[in-house]
Amino acid sequence: MKMVMIVYNEALDNEVMEALGHAGVRGYTKINKAFGRGDKSGTHLGTDIWPGLNNILYIACEEAQAQDLLRRVKELRKTLGHEGVKAFILAVEETT
Repeated sequence: MKMVMIVYNEALDNEVMEALGHAGVRGYTKINKAFGRGDKSGTHLGTDIWPGLNNILYIACEEAQAQDLLRRVKELRKTLGHEGVKAFILAVEETT
């Protein structure tokens, strides 16, 4: 089992959620309005000086679906260009 973490500019919420739907994701945890800074996307603190915020999605899934999500995020990055979206695949050691 894998955990996919997707961190993205909140302005991209519709596009990212649509990609999850196309990947058949039924369960996830979503954290809205996260602060952060990326090498390419810049600083997002939700202030006048550093506008914008991020959202974070956690999806526990099998390896095949994790790879599909990673592929979909790569496509979003190509399509959206300068807007920030990034995916990470983490190993899940144990669940209850």
